[in-house]
Amino acid sequence: MDEVLSREAGKPIRLTFIPHLVPMSRGMLTTLYANTAQEVSAKDIQDCLESFYDGRHFVRLRPYGRSPDTLHVRGTNYCDIGFKLDERNNRLILISAIDNLVKGAAGQAVQNMNIMLGLDETTGLVNMPYPL
Repeated sequence: MDEVLSREAGKPIRLTFIPHLVPMSRGMLTTLYANTAQEVSAKDIQDCLESFYDGRHFVRLRPYGRSPDTLHVRGTNYCDIGFKLDERNNRLILISAIDNLVKGAAGQAVQNMNIMLGLDETTGLVNMPYPL
């Protein structure tokens, strides 16, 4: 793909291509691509994510290079995040998975209400309401 696009554009083109096959009944899987402003390592990014999400009960970071799966968040208020660093293109690829019926709407509202009322933010959100 890079070769053909570069030839047609008349300049070097570098493409990051990641196909998704997601047969699922619920959930949301998202992919974000970001060019890095400077050279960074996977450890730099892992450290940054760990620092930023430290103490965030409903965010779980996946080990480097391991993508999250909607199956692992189904029926929960969790957001699982994974990443891969495409060093060849200086591009960060972040992937997240949520259950859009819980974290995407109702669970997020309950979590925000808990925080606003001074309750533990996990109140009412750690038990699954139905068998999976």
